[in-house]
Amino acid sequence: MPLYKTITVDQSTNVLIWKIEESYESLCEGIVLTQHCQHRVDSMKSDIHRRGFMSIRHLLAAIGYTDQDLYYDEFGKPYLKDGKQISITHSFEFSGIIISDTLVGIDIEKQRDKIHNIAHKFVNPSEQEFVNTLDITRALTVVWGAKESLYKLYATAGLSFEQHIFIASFELEYPFVYGAINHKDEITHYDLAFLEFEGYTCVYALPASDI
Repeated sequence: MPLYKTITVDQSTNVLIWKIEESYESLCEGIVLTQHCQHRVDSMKSDIHRRGFMSIRHLLAAIGYTDQDLYYDEFGKPYLKDGKQISITHSFEFSGIIISDTLVGIDIEKQRDKIHNIAHKFVNPSEQEFVNTLDITRALTVVWGAKESLYKLYATAGLSFEQHIFIASFELEYPFVYGAINHKDEITHYDLAFLEFEGYTCVYALPASDI
């Protein structure tokens, strides 16, 4: 069972990461899906997407949940029936979840040079300025993961990565990031952390604990 990493963020917040090494058939063993989720996975044409979907169910099991404890709203945002907050991510060989009493978001991204081609769509000028002083591919991947995490946490239609979500300057050697969302005349603040492993970046976000 390749539970790759477990992070205890605080008393109520846990991050779990899975390295997807098994076949889809192996990942199906011991997992009972709801009718809705069985239909979802059956409709997936990509084997890596099916394996990612099932690996999430193993992460849920590792922390005491089943697929029956999970449900989605009309926008596809996941929830747990016991009231805990959850966010889910999957990228190629890795999947992850974060579970907490508070709003949370998580994202895993593969570090790839092609991110330079879309940077203008999610990086604002102040972010680009400090990104240019770092290992650009790694830094852009952190910024993208941070904004994706905050987008999942905020879960509001019309939120723009470039115009509404702001990431403060950070150092790649210090894995903590400060973020803010400015949307419809309301500013909210967030604490984020990132980790890098095997050419991937994982970022997770929570509301700022101390403003």
